[in-house]
Amino acid sequence: MKKEIRICGFGGQGIILAGVVLGEASTRAGYQAVQTQSYGPESRGGAARAEVVISSEPIDYPRVSRPDVVVALSQAGYDRFGEDVADDGIVLVDQALVKAEGVTSVPFTTTAEEVGRKIVANIVMVGYLGALIDVVPHDVLESTVLANIPAGTEDLNRLAVRAGRDLWLSNEGENNGS
Repeated sequence: MKKEIRICGFGGQGIILAGVVLGEASTRAGYQAVQTQSYGPESRGGAARAEVVISSEPIDYPRVSRPDVVVALSQAGYDRFGEDVADDGIVLVDQALVKAEGVTSVPFTTTAEEVGRKIVANIVMVGYLGALIDVVPHDVLESTVLANIPAGTEDLNRLAVRAGRDLWLSNEGENNGS
């Protein structure tokens, strides 16, 4: 098993944190994982990208070459990376922030606002992505989120990662006719 994931957006959205959590959770679940990141010089508003390779075998090359999943949390991120996906890959975009056709549009930001604060849209996305790729058990993903966030935000982030998982589960049920 090998999964290549690219998450892109802008500084301040927690793109790098999302990649770190996904990579760390994968290793906690017994997989090999490598996470790389790229971001502009601005602390907020500049381009940000996190890439994660997860594998059941040793990883020969630590970069994403043809991602199985691209997640775009900004229009600029989608415009730059939305077409660069494996033939059988999937592109997820934040429906509040990205306008695109032929992709899966997911209400990450809207769901985060419903949970309590839109700043946890990245954690909603991590919960959704974790359920979608079905590699890391949810309890491992949730505990990894909680180990990587500021003290005092545990309840909000726990709700966010669960909301993301539940969002995927409800969408998957609709897609399967359930």
